[in-house]
Amino acid sequence: MAVELTALHWVYLAFIVGIIGFMLMRRDTTIVCIAGVFLIGLLATESLSGSISGIFNSFIYAIKELIGTILIISVIVSMSRVLIAAGINELMIAPLTRFLRSPALAYWGIGIIMMVTSWFFWPSPGVALIGAVLLPVAVRVGLPALGAAMAMNLFGHGIALSGDYIIQGAPKLTADAAGLPVSDVMQASVPLVIVMGLVTTIAAFWFMRRDMKLGRWRDGIVAKTDLTSDDSTVPSTGNGTEPTIQLSFGMRRMFAILIPLLFAGDVVAMFMLDLQGGDATALIGGTAILILLLVSLFAHRNAGLEKTTSYLIDGFVFGFKVFGPVIPIAAFFYLGDSGFTAIFGDALPQGSQGIVNDLGLALAHQAPMNSAVASVTLTSVGAITGLDGSGFSGISLAGSVAHLFAVALGHGAATLTSLGQIAAIWVGGGTLVPWALIPAAAICGVSPFELARRNLKPVLIGLVVTTIVAMFLI
Repeated sequence: MAVELTALHWVYLAFIVGIIGFMLMRRDTTIVCIAGVFLIGLLATESLSGSISGIFNSFIYAIKELIGTILIISVIVSMSRVLIAAGINELMIAPLTRFLRSPALAYWGIGIIMMVTSWFFWPSPGVALIGAVLLPVAVRVGLPALGAAMAMNLFGHGIALSGDYIIQGAPKLTADAAGLPVSDVMQASVPLVIVMGLVTTIAAFWFMRRDMKLGRWRDGIVAKTDLTSDDSTVPSTGNGTEPTIQLSFGMRRMFAILIPLLFAGDVVAMFMLDLQGGDATALIGGTAILILLLVSLFAHRNAGLEKTTSYLIDGFVFGFKVFGPVIPIAAFFYLGDSGFTAIFGDALPQGSQGIVNDLGLALAHQAPMNSAVASVTLTSVGAITGLDGSGFSGISLAGSVAHLFAVALGHGAATLTSLGQIAAIWVGGGTLVPWALIPAAAICGVSPFELARRNLKPVLIGLVVTTIVAMFLI
């Protein structure tokens, strides 16, 4: 079925190109995104007041979609502040230092742990679990905070999520759209996920070490959080004096043992109760709040009630400060999918599947049919649909396009489906779109834009190599 592209589609595409260009030049994209929302609103509503209102409503929509991530980051930061202030964090991370003794071991160790955790519980809860404990170790042995964020991001939101072999959410969506058994798509994805993962993570590590040696490394630190600093994160009592910590060594050691056990209990509960995504994140967040309350009351005694509120405020200030520049970007990219209808109403052509999906489908219809073009097109379609930042919204389209190409070619349906899935999730699942990779960036206290810039070249190299490999597997 032919897709009707209107001025809305072309304007959206033009702003995507512009945003990518500004990112590559290391310039802020907030004004560009707001201008994009305004112009798209003007075309959709043909009303100046409607387009202006759409800017504000797009912010509200973005905040609603992001609030869960904002909250989990905020409460993890709040909890970590009191652990640092009480000296518990030092005891918690001490056993890990014997294993992560160099920047290289820290990079690969954090990445592999993140990948395994994300296979079972998806990346967002994994970032919260791993970042709070392993980041301080990594920084102490010389791995930059941005390098740790890259490892968590590439191994978790990249390798683990693009394969999704345990929870199987991604392969089910693409397999259903392509009319294939889930097992076929998963089997076909194994070599592609391995190639994409190895090429991307090795390239990212090589670029990091090269730039550090040449003095070109920029860590992109946005704030000294509780996860990467020491005394700078101890909250103020409000009267100009430092808080009084009243924990003995024995109490600190008890908490250092208890807290990992509580989070380990969360892992068991997520497995036993089949908690995934938002439910798993909520369990981690609730546990972090309870730990914050418990440690604060024991550490500050009579001042515990007031200090608990102070730690929470510090966490929320940090969370919203980090997400401040991200909300306008999220507001724009949400227009590519369901956000458009929610904000501007039904202004797209009849039969439209959303701006981003329409663009991807139009691209597929313009391509001739052979193995090489089919592979390049599926990668492009997946990457384009991933630009809305969810990673999952466009993979059904990737499955449908793969089915169309496979019918024309007479073979390769499972491989093409897997390729589209991998491209969509690597781009939109949290490794390139700045607001989508916020969890890892926020936990590590680095700029999401710098993290996206650092990921860009390795991910593009990985996509090129994976696409070439797919040509020979079809």
